[in-house]
Amino acid sequence: MTVLQVLQPGELILASASPRRRELLLQLDVNFTVRPAQIDETVLPGEAPEAYVRRMALAKAAAGLHLARPGACVLGADTAVVIGEVILGKPQDREDALQMLQMLSGQTHRVLSGVAVTDDDRLQAALSITEVTFGVISPAAAAAYWDTGEPVDKAGGYAIQGRGVVFVQHIMGSYSGVVGLPLFETAELLHHFGYTPGFPQD
Repeated sequence: MTVLQVLQPGELILASASPRRRELLLQLDVNFTVRPAQIDETVLPGEAPEAYVRRMALAKAAAGLHLARPGACVLGADTAVVIGEVILGKPQDREDALQMLQMLSGQTHRVLSGVAVTDDDRLQAALSITEVTFGVISPAAAAAYWDTGEPVDKAGGYAIQGRGVVFVQHIMGSYSGVVGLPLFETAELLHHFGYTPGFPQD
């Protein structure tokens, strides 16, 4: 009788300090450890937003693997708010946040969310692109939103999972991707690495 050896996936590590990504990954019902990885997040000259987000996700996963024990599997992710070809990072101060909100007011922007998974042998990545349309944001509403403290550490100066949802008129794509981790793409990648997030895929 032939006995088939079933390979068990190693320790899964989330290479991110984001509490939002941690909460999202918990929804996939997989065990993981949080070990943030620090990398240089500077946009390269002439770099397209899609290329930037993918590069950041891959770099975070690779950096996390250097901190992990042998046999571990590391997940890295990055999210960017993009209007036109301009990447909106986290606001530097109140004025910067209000300017971002006015740029987004009454417009459709893209939220690019990249996820990468790596182990000792493989490195795979996926990119989620979601279109988000804002209604018109008055200066008073933008100022009041800043005063809540929510926009301080959020890309694009808003949080769709928080009070910033009142600005969202329409969304086409991945809600979880806008929050910070596209769960459909994440589940597919993890399945390729031997994990069974959510319901069985086969």
